[in-house]
Amino acid sequence: MPRDTAKTATLYRMMMEDHLCPFGLKAKHRLEAEGYEVDDHGLKTREETEAFMEKHGVPTTPQIWIGDERIGGYDDLREWLGDDVKGEDETSYQPVIAIFGVAAGLALAIAWGMTGEVLGIRTVELFVALSMAILAIQKLQDVESFSTMFLNYDLLARRWVPYGRVYPFGEALAGVLMAGAVLPLLSAPVALFIGTVGAVSVFKAVYIEKRELKCACVGGDSNVPLGFVSLTENLFMMGMGLWTFIKLAL
Repeated sequence: MPRDTAKTATLYRMMMEDHLCPFGLKAKHRLEAEGYEVDDHGLKTREETEAFMEKHGVPTTPQIWIGDERIGGYDDLREWLGDDVKGEDETSYQPVIAIFGVAAGLALAIAWGMTGEVLGIRTVELFVALSMAILAIQKLQDVESFSTMFLNYDLLARRWVPYGRVYPFGEALAGVLMAGAVLPLLSAPVALFIGTVGAVSVFKAVYIEKRELKCACVGGDSNVPLGFVSLTENLFMMGMGLWTFIKLAL
């Protein structure tokens, strides 16, 4: 939709003593950043806010008008301005990119500080171990939700339901121990076992049965699609477990 050439906007937002609407602030900032002169109206009480919503037949605030056209709330404004606004159920890889990106940065920094080398075997080991630990944190925030989503595809959890609650603790344990390169006889079999079961489960669900599911890899409220990311997570654990055994044998 073409933007208003007059560059004026009217904004109604909650500005109470106990509540300053964050979406209202973001809407004001975004409008001003786009060059709009904002006629800013603060709704000072709950009663005033409810009266405003009833008058205009809207369920929420803030509300934005550009000229005589009501745009709607903050997400409606972003969409009107041409932003890519994702729906609540829309899949996204952003959580995984953030986790692997931070894990890579930590691995590089720690390896550099410890060994003086930026790229080396220890950097790779740290990256995998830290990724496992961070992914486990995501799952441990809400183990019940994770275990419920996990049951959609994990073969062992479907046979023994408590495994869905055990899995994130096992991943955390293996990741922490491998990051410190301690107790390899404990970390290696744990990582190899849960990684192997996970990889087989994901491969069966996605690539054989062609099911479209959300991945529990970053927690129970994840919108990450099940597939390559989860398979990679499990292959990382398998590889790290095997590598740890190989080092023990050398």
